[in-house]
Amino acid sequence: MTPAARTQAAIDLLDQIITAAREGGAAADTIATRFFAQRRYAGSKDRRAVRELVYAAIRHAGELPVSGRAAMLALADDDPALAETFDGSPYGPAPIDANEPRAATGVAPAWLEALLAKSDVPLQSLVDRAPLDIRANSLKPAPDLADAVELRVTGGWRLPSGTNVEQLPAFAEGAIEVQDEGSQIVGLALPAQSGMNIVDLCAGAGGKTLALAARMNNEGVLIACDTDRTRLSRLAPRADRAGVSIVRTRLLNPGQEADMLADLSEQADGVLVDAPCSGTGTWRRNPEARWRLTPDRLSKLQALQAHVLDLGAALVKPGGHLVYIVCSLLDEEGAGQVDAFLSRHPGWTVDLLGLPAGRPRGEGLRLDPATDGTDGFFVARLRAAW
Repeated sequence: MTPAARTQAAIDLLDQIITAAREGGAAADTIATRFFAQRRYAGSKDRRAVRELVYAAIRHAGELPVSGRAAMLALADDDPALAETFDGSPYGPAPIDANEPRAATGVAPAWLEALLAKSDVPLQSLVDRAPLDIRANSLKPAPDLADAVELRVTGGWRLPSGTNVEQLPAFAEGAIEVQDEGSQIVGLALPAQSGMNIVDLCAGAGGKTLALAARMNNEGVLIACDTDRTRLSRLAPRADRAGVSIVRTRLLNPGQEADMLADLSEQADGVLVDAPCSGTGTWRRNPEARWRLTPDRLSKLQALQAHVLDLGAALVKPGGHLVYIVCSLLDEEGAGQVDAFLSRHPGWTVDLLGLPAGRPRGEGLRLDPATDGTDGFFVARLRAAW
């Protein structure tokens, strides 16, 4: 592909991503995979170049653009070499008209930037490129990884961007899992030892579940719950590969969670609530997520977070722990949720967190890309009354 053809392909792909963001469709990575599956003529270098253009344009545009061309034009205004590819050639984009609309540049929509500023978040770091981190599975022999840099805190590794982790022997052997260092750190907030009874209430595909199982030395009971059947179904094959046998999955019906968890009431030594959230801390990996969030969506997420916190609290035995995690940097989803929980649940107290990273934020700790080099997280550990 010529440089101009790559630019036009990026515009076409951006159009699909923008439509999906507007209509609540698939994520950008999924759309890109489908896009290139229909364009077999594009070689690996072409695909890489187009993806880089697309994600650069997404990171550059704070508001949802009107079109892929508007997003690419905003990027081209700051990149003369890219602007030259708008040459009107047969497979390239039409020449630039100075009066054409451009995407608004910035970190996020204005209403969301205001909330982030109120929460003291360093904005620009949220749309930098994210590193590729992996977690070491202590249930397996330590792998030999070329070109890997050991993470300063967790004993995992950071690999060069673009590494195909699933092709590594260590992945096939279950010795490693892809997991951001920040996610590994906040997962340490829940005490986990051999023989414990632990519930991962919002387990998803089980990244933190598997980390907990390793810390429990694969001894005890670990119940992984979620309302998303597709995501939860991914946990079993991951557990098999990791050598984890203590996980029991439980699919919950939305609105009926309390009844379906009644048998676990006050039985758990610890409950992990890795709650659904805005994902503002993961924009480096999913930059188009900024375009999907609305005030109404944020309000619904806050209500859901309060709901799952209350569900989790009912499962904790006297003196046990409830750990609340969100990959958000907004106080409304972090410190504010914990304050509201404590007001609803007299007798619960806050445990100090001795984590090796993060700074105090309300009754918990917060990690952010600018200071910690990780995805953004808020975490708090709460203890039930005896």
